[in-house]
Amino acid sequence: MTLSVTHTEAIAPPGRALLPLWVGAGVYALLLVAGNRLLNDPDTLWQITVGQWIIDHRAVPTVDVYSFTMRGAPWISTQWLAQVAYAAAYGLAGWSGPVVLAAAAIALGFALFARALRRHLRDSTTLLFVVAAFLLCLPHLLARPHVLAFPILVAWIAGLIRAADRKEAPPAALALLIALWANLHGGFVFGLFFIAPAALDALVNAEAAARRGLALRWAMFAALALAASCCTPYGWNALLAAQKILSLGQALPLIVEWKATDFQGFGPFEICLLLAIGFALVHGLELPAVRILMLLGLLHLALAQARAAELLALVGPLVIAAPLARQFGTAPLPAAGARASLASVVMVALGAGTLASLSILDYAPNMRGTPVAAVTELKKLNLTRVLNDYDFGGYLISTGVAPFIDGRTELYGETFFVDHNAASGLMEPDNLFRLLKDYDIEATLLRTQSAATRLLDHVDGWQKVYSDGIATIHLRKPGARRTAEPAVAIDGN
Repeated sequence: MTLSVTHTEAIAPPGRALLPLWVGAGVYALLLVAGNRLLNDPDTLWQITVGQWIIDHRAVPTVDVYSFTMRGAPWISTQWLAQVAYAAAYGLAGWSGPVVLAAAAIALGFALFARALRRHLRDSTTLLFVVAAFLLCLPHLLARPHVLAFPILVAWIAGLIRAADRKEAPPAALALLIALWANLHGGFVFGLFFIAPAALDALVNAEAAARRGLALRWAMFAALALAASCCTPYGWNALLAAQKILSLGQALPLIVEWKATDFQGFGPFEICLLLAIGFALVHGLELPAVRILMLLGLLHLALAQARAAELLALVGPLVIAAPLARQFGTAPLPAAGARASLASVVMVALGAGTLASLSILDYAPNMRGTPVAAVTELKKLNLTRVLNDYDFGGYLISTGVAPFIDGRTELYGETFFVDHNAASGLMEPDNLFRLLKDYDIEATLLRTQSAATRLLDHVDGWQKVYSDGIATIHLRKPGARRTAEPAVAIDGN
């Protein structure tokens, strides 16, 4: 396979000149059709609930108002603007609102991604990177705050890389993006950190006489970006909140999206990685030292945390686009006419398609793993202190039931989260009974197949009052007696 990045067209046809628009339109249409997939995360439920609270109170939360274990404890929502956007969209159009909003943000992110790559690479190469990036991002394409920040992530990194390619400092106006990002999602911290390698790349390639002045301009931009990131209702506490998440220690590997990448199955990540390595070996790809360090850093993040695959997918190609173009030879693509009219036609078509699809498609969260029936029964008991499964917390918040724990792991902290995980999985059975006692638990709402649920079936003082294929409720009842002895394995049987 030969990679060609040379443009042979004297003037690109208008249709091809609008490649970023076609990419955005295609991604948007695909996500709109598969919209229910965007609602496959229970965290979306509590994100919308928090957003509605902010709208109703015209204020951002500073303490926990949802759980009974941490009620009143300091807690801030660094994703407040995204939560408000999702809540407003939901209030306007039901579940169609968050689907359209998330799909539009993701599509815009990929359109900007294609636009940035196309400054250097041929359309076919750009599309190759777009497809690979989409596949790597796919597991994390959900109606959650991080996808609303996709366009900002791409535009921010592209701006830094473009400045480094030109051996210049970024324009001061770019700092406005980090201010918006800081109100949408905590991932803005990555954007701040990326200033350092981009600045180093610019300095290494600049003329020796120009380095001092260039370093000063980059330092001034970094200070401006840091100040801009504090332009939130929480000020500089937004930075501290991000640090609190990263310091969760043993709790992070227990959360699916924070786990290390698993190569036990042959998936898109491994395929893309092997193809990239093969291409680099066959074609003798050469990259500047700093760009290699950037790429290795992104790869390390993606291997250490599955959720960071999207950073490798969207940032990695931007890092290597210019070096690829220099090594294989390219020329800027000449401008083509009729872009505005074609863009208008495409946008009108997308708007019409959206309205048509909303009248045909029925969007709703996937409730297959959600304890809908169990919570209905739980509410009849009028209890206030229920030990729940971690994954059930978001749904409990959305239904007005105070959870023991939910997806706001930074609120609960490392020790609390690890203790709860060890209790529900019976890695440390004493933890379960300690939590039941220390928090004066009245009932439990745990997965039916969990080890803790099976144990409570055989413990005096706890009565099973409801069970289905998803969740089981055990009620504390002092007079209750176990209905069966625990199964004991003898000789491995």
